[in-house]
Amino acid sequence: MLSKIIPTEKNKRIKYVSIAMGMCAVFALLSCVAKVNYESPQGYDLNKPKKYFMPDNLEEISGVAFNKGDANKMYVEEDENGRVYFMKPGDKEAKFSTFKETGDFEDIAIANGQVIMLQSKGKLYTFPLSAVNGQKITNAQEFKDVLPKGEFEGLYANEQGKVYVLCKHCEIDKTSKQTTGFIFNLSNDGKLAVADTFKINVKHITQQLNDKAKVSFHPSALAQNPRSKQWYVLSSVNKLLVILNENFKVVQVFKLNPAVFPQPEGIAFDSQNNMYISNEGDKIDPGTVLKFTYSGK
Repeated sequence: MLSKIIPTEKNKRIKYVSIAMGMCAVFALLSCVAKVNYESPQGYDLNKPKKYFMPDNLEEISGVAFNKGDANKMYVEEDENGRVYFMKPGDKEAKFSTFKETGDFEDIAIANGQVIMLQSKGKLYTFPLSAVNGQKITNAQEFKDVLPKGEFEGLYANEQGKVYVLCKHCEIDKTSKQTTGFIFNLSNDGKLAVADTFKINVKHITQQLNDKAKVSFHPSALAQNPRSKQWYVLSSVNKLLVILNENFKVVQVFKLNPAVFPQPEGIAFDSQNNMYISNEGDKIDPGTVLKFTYSGK
């Protein structure tokens, strides 16, 4: 009877071997997952970024922008406050200027010496870049009722004075398989005037994915590649990078690795065509900006 209750040395070895084999199988599986390479757009490797960790006050980082592509100073914002933060990539602290005490701000753009800020409900703010110097900004201009009812997260501006805003959830897109964007003219004194609209065909995104599942395309950021002139659009909700031609026609769609892109909220290019994608953090992990060096291919 005792032999049935007290395990023999042989039984112990079998038990330990079984546990070891099980652990090896788990580690092997994790290793395989970690080594999965996701497809990347030409000239970039989405699997090998250089990672910049953001300071604590940028845990909820959203947008990222450069002035004329100068990567020595990065301008970013976060969800809770009307602030523009500025820092050199890799700095452990970021200075900031406040233009509004609170507000859900989703993206930032810089063009023609002006900063443009996008609030989630569709309000836009502009002020001179020279005012971003660590002091309070007192000359911000507010533009409301220039966008339809909805939620907005994507903003981009170029040196030709064109400002692009992309719907995330808009009433006008509710019954169609399209996502609407709006184009504004930016004057030298920071005034904004509606110029045009454009559409992204969500059905074409689904076709590129070859996926029968319904695609929920809710863009979180957009930027224009300075060399190819293609549009790069992020959708944080379903971890997608959508590439469009100059006329906003879908060209390619890439799935993003959630382990690399936990919450991609912003995108920008520097003057060397390197790509930067910001990820919002949480109470455990800090916010990050990922740099993808352009290979020249």
